[in-house]
Amino acid sequence: MSDILQYTFFQNALFAVILIGLAGGIIGTYIVTRRMVFITGGITHASFGGLGLGFFLGISPTLSALFFAVLSALGVEWMSRRNGVREDSAIAAFWAFGMAIGIICIFMTPGYTPELSEFLFGNILTITHADLILFSLYTAGLILVFILFYRHIVYTAFDRDFAATRRLHVRLIEYGMTFLVSVCVVLTIRLVGIMLLMSLLTVPQMISDLFFNRYKQIIYSSIILSILSGITGLVISYYINVPAGACIVFILVIFYGMARMSVWGSRLRKSRY
Repeated sequence: MSDILQYTFFQNALFAVILIGLAGGIIGTYIVTRRMVFITGGITHASFGGLGLGFFLGISPTLSALFFAVLSALGVEWMSRRNGVREDSAIAAFWAFGMAIGIICIFMTPGYTPELSEFLFGNILTITHADLILFSLYTAGLILVFILFYRHIVYTAFDRDFAATRRLHVRLIEYGMTFLVSVCVVLTIRLVGIMLLMSLLTVPQMISDLFFNRYKQIIYSSIILSILSGITGLVISYYINVPAGACIVFILVIFYGMARMSVWGSRLRKSRY
């Protein structure tokens, strides 16, 4: 293990895994509890339009993807709440539009055409110090928001009608959390890519939900699982020379299978007595 820690790119990837584990454990728990998995998938694919537009205009792809993702997320919320459009229909529209815009812009970009696989499947080994600083600021801000507004977020996540009866600004909380989800999606694309991102933000919570029922417990457990699977997948991917994102998600799925079998085995033993 010590021989690979001497490489700067691996050190950056390791720090990125820890940061994304922290942020993903927190924001992923809200996504699963609020049942925003499909919305988050739409945001993830819509952000591809921002990536392509950034390359075409010669600006930062991350910033343009963030702008596109936030607009798409707020657009879905606005269309489904105010204009009588079904939420799944709005998501599908933004999903398809974002992917189409991204592909068109990338192929229209003069000169070198960016490698699509880097966005679709990720490449954590290209993480830079600037990326780490940006994600560190986001993670710190996310933790601060949850510390200050924990009860508001939990009430809204489980039952928005109950939260409204407590005179909480439910709509503001929902838009704020949608914004934080969008930012997390864009910053995490570099790790596992668009195709595998949803697994990273939902599978740890699915595993935790098998053993815990308190919101904080699920968050803490999800963070531990995300970091553990991230480090394990990163090391394995280095030695067998496969994409780190796919390896991390594969490890997570293995963990889920083991957890599910453990639960089934426990129920079977109880039924015998």
